[in-house]
Amino acid sequence: MEEMTLRVPVAVKAKVTEDLKSKIVTDLETRLDMVNKDLETIEFQAQRLLADAAKIDATSLTAVRQQIDEEKNKRLAFKEEVTAKLKEAQELNLGTEIPQGTLEQTITVKLGDNLDALMSAEILLEDGKIVAFRQ
Repeated sequence: MEEMTLRVPVAVKAKVTEDLKSKIVTDLETRLDMVNKDLETIEFQAQRLLADAAKIDATSLTAVRQQIDEEKNKRLAFKEEVTAKLKEAQELNLGTEIPQGTLEQTITVKLGDNLDALMSAEILLEDGKIVAFRQ
């Protein structure tokens, strides 16, 4: 066998522009608003559920409180994560490159090819448009 066809990863990076930075910040702010609304809803529903559970017995009250706390803690952890990402996004410097994901390409390799060089392919985007291929 003199050659082989392989599927290799291609890193996709984006150059930070005002538009990209704005999109990222807006998306994260939207997520933050959603999680805040979820927390308000949980708190509102918790009062009703706890009142109903208190009428039944103490054991169901404890179980309901535990379930509510678990849901609330999940949302609070997510809120903390989104807040940290928002802070990072607001501090992004224009012109820097950030990862956007990975694609695959199919290549044919032959004896003697430098596989390391072929495995380090990148696509650079600027405002959604391809501006460079890198090897």
